[in-house]
Amino acid sequence: MELREMRAFVAVVEEGSLSAAARRLHLSQPALSQTMTGLERELGVQLLSRGSTGVQATEAGMTLLAEARGVLARFDQALATVGRHAPVGGNVLRLGIPLELPTDLLTRPLADLAAAYPTARVQAFHMSTAAQLAALRAGDLDVGLVREHPIGHELDAVLVVEERLGVLLATEQAAKLAGPDGVRLDALVGLDWLGFPRSGSPAWYDEVAAILRSHGLQLGPAAPAGQELIAEVKLAAVTAGGAFALAPPNWSQPLPDSITWSPLVGHPLVRRTWAVWPAHSRRRDLGHLIAAMEDRAVC
Repeated sequence: MELREMRAFVAVVEEGSLSAAARRLHLSQPALSQTMTGLERELGVQLLSRGSTGVQATEAGMTLLAEARGVLARFDQALATVGRHAPVGGNVLRLGIPLELPTDLLTRPLADLAAAYPTARVQAFHMSTAAQLAALRAGDLDVGLVREHPIGHELDAVLVVEERLGVLLATEQAAKLAGPDGVRLDALVGLDWLGFPRSGSPAWYDEVAAILRSHGLQLGPAAPAGQELIAEVKLAAVTAGGAFALAPPNWSQPLPDSITWSPLVGHPLVRRTWAVWPAHSRRRDLGHLIAAMEDRAVC
């Protein structure tokens, strides 16, 4: 059992509702429900009694609640105690961020970091995955949010978010191509993919390209290095017709009426983001931020 599962279980019991607990934890309700089901399966006992008015802890659940609260209190106390040995005067935590990061991914973790380490200061840099990995290995970043799992033992990583990508299309086009479950990937044959430079994240680019090709799409040359399209440019190109862009359902950019987002049938494309940091790092503020992101992570 992991700490994030304990925190999730405590929140569910305290809130008496999966939906309320999901809001408190900044998770989706299906993800939280899956976590609770997995926890019950792992322990081999029913922890929650589910009803139309909410959830209640069973006898086994109340036992776990008491133990989990104790473990979490001791863990938080240990972090606070050790944190007193951190250098005084403020630390700069250098954070790499890719384009199109979910808006809520860092909100709660950064707030938790500020509460636990008031003198810590976060410096954020917008960088591609490849640039972040190079900077991490060179010691120029403390933590990065990247789109592919690093290779080797010098970097540690934890999955912090998974996004089922859908498709942005001109509204008239979407009306023709979308069925009751969304748009089939092979229905996009003949349209140009508004992609990103392969050099920015080779493994993720190759994964996307392979899936698109397997559905009959012919891809043109990859965008030149350093020319990843910003949101406004993507929207303008999609509106013009003849092209599509991939985007998650909670894309941060507001969509004009001329563009429609639709899910892809079968969810063939899942974008994963990992938090990555040097394996030799012993920074307590960094450990706190990673733990907070892991607690928020979709299971």
